[in-house]
Amino acid sequence: MRDETIAGMLLARLGDDRPGLRSRDRDWTWDEVVREGAARASLARELRRDGPFHIGVLLDNVPEYVLWLGAAALSGATIVGVNPTRTGSYLEREVRRTDLQLLVTDRAGLELLDGLDIGVPRDRFLLVDDDGYAERIEDHACEPEPDASVTPATQMLLLFTSGTTGTSKAARCSQGRLAELGRDNSAKYDVKRDDVCYCPMPLFHGNALMALWAPSLAAGATVCLTPGFSASGFLPDVRFYGATFFTYVGKAIGYVLATPERPDDADNTLTHGFGTEASPEDKAEFLRRFGATLVEGYGSSESAGMISRVPETPPTALGRPAHDGVRIVNPETLETCEPAILDGHGRVTNAEAAVGEIVDVHGAGRFEGYYNDPAADAERVRHGWYWTGDLGYVDGGGFLYFAGRSGDWIRVDSENISALVTQNAVRRHPKIVDAVAFGVPDPRSGDQVMAAIELQAGVRFEDLDLAAFLAAQEDLGTKGAPRYVRVSHALPTTGSGKLRKKEMQLEGWRTGDPVYRRAARADEGADDGAGAPGYALMTEADKAALHAEFAAAGRRRFLP
Repeated sequence: MRDETIAGMLLARLGDDRPGLRSRDRDWTWDEVVREGAARASLARELRRDGPFHIGVLLDNVPEYVLWLGAAALSGATIVGVNPTRTGSYLEREVRRTDLQLLVTDRAGLELLDGLDIGVPRDRFLLVDDDGYAERIEDHACEPEPDASVTPATQMLLLFTSGTTGTSKAARCSQGRLAELGRDNSAKYDVKRDDVCYCPMPLFHGNALMALWAPSLAAGATVCLTPGFSASGFLPDVRFYGATFFTYVGKAIGYVLATPERPDDADNTLTHGFGTEASPEDKAEFLRRFGATLVEGYGSSESAGMISRVPETPPTALGRPAHDGVRIVNPETLETCEPAILDGHGRVTNAEAAVGEIVDVHGAGRFEGYYNDPAADAERVRHGWYWTGDLGYVDGGGFLYFAGRSGDWIRVDSENISALVTQNAVRRHPKIVDAVAFGVPDPRSGDQVMAAIELQAGVRFEDLDLAAFLAAQEDLGTKGAPRYVRVSHALPTTGSGKLRKKEMQLEGWRTGDPVYRRAARADEGADDGAGAPGYALMTEADKAALHAEFAAAGRRRFLP
């Protein structure tokens, strides 16, 4: 039940002299964290005006960010985490629609916003690195207490979705839901009072707030900050803080594993981490190299608690449905899908009947909605059910597997291909840091598979022997190897470190990055020497000829 508030959880930490917050420069006890939050809450109340009590925060992972989270909880305000990886008109539009009345930032944030109209007058900016800021906070020191209006239903956060598959939306999160997540996730991720929780993921995203900050508050563990994720700085930070727990996304794990291995890598305090999108191979390698177990989960800024992970969960499964309302359904018929039949390589042999969308038929009432976006609300709640927008399947043992986003089925030669299967196979290559797969139009009919890969520094595409590597992946299937491969040393990402899949899908082979095309056996006949069609760099003439094929077949409309 959501009968607790973040404000109440903070007040329970008054008098707690255990370290609650640490940076490289200073430590705060939990008691000090609460009192510093109360001072900022007092300032926020003084500056409040009519309208939604929304406070934007445009900062790196610095202590002020965490202290303003406390301020919002105690004052009844909503924190809107502004994504500093956005720029220009996109950033302006994203922030304006959240109706801010204050913005907490620094000189770097001020520079990022130069020339933009985010709907907040300059005199409503609070610069944390301004000469008079610390004194202003001291003037508002007070005994901590919550605003009388605060209830579990009080909106605490507006979290911009990552935008990996389209325009981001501002998901609502109440104090009650965040408090419940803090309690539940501290147990689920085994965060205890003596844990030291390292936060390399951005505080404007649900990963850091729901899986690290709130669980640490619930348990009374220590939160340790770094301004931003750094692969080379990861292990030094862990050792400096004596960190035992951290959160991640798969791309960050790939970057850490790409750093040169040292004999003393396992000489650290880490015991476990939680995140999403790390491959089974990367999890095993992280455990071998650093001695820490990575636990994968399923959830989003909008929802959580749909999957229960048990010890016998297969390595590639998410877990079991948490209750009977979590189902895999055909979105057209609303019928529950058949159990998946897996072959010896773990491939689904009855995909048409077994793969569907993950829904929670009891979840509509728990979905708190998006801010000022009724169309997005309607997309999530249909027929009285909560629709995740994610694909999945359940095996004969009742374990649920993630099968990609709702647009991740690629129709190749009248056969459905899972982009996720291709993506996982490509990511296994030891010289590939990260990869994403998606469908692009075929000039004659259906789709072709394309992958975008990010390589380690100094690695060339020719060093991968990719065709032969993919031919050796027994779970890939005959049609899963990508026809096109975009190659980069820095693919575009969201602020939370996830690859911008939708953007890359729209660009297809029409990107400025090098694109390699796999020869088709029937027409081009190229071979890598191992019996697998090889890849050749596409020239501008190749791209023009491909464009002409679309026009000749009357399929020009499929190209943006």
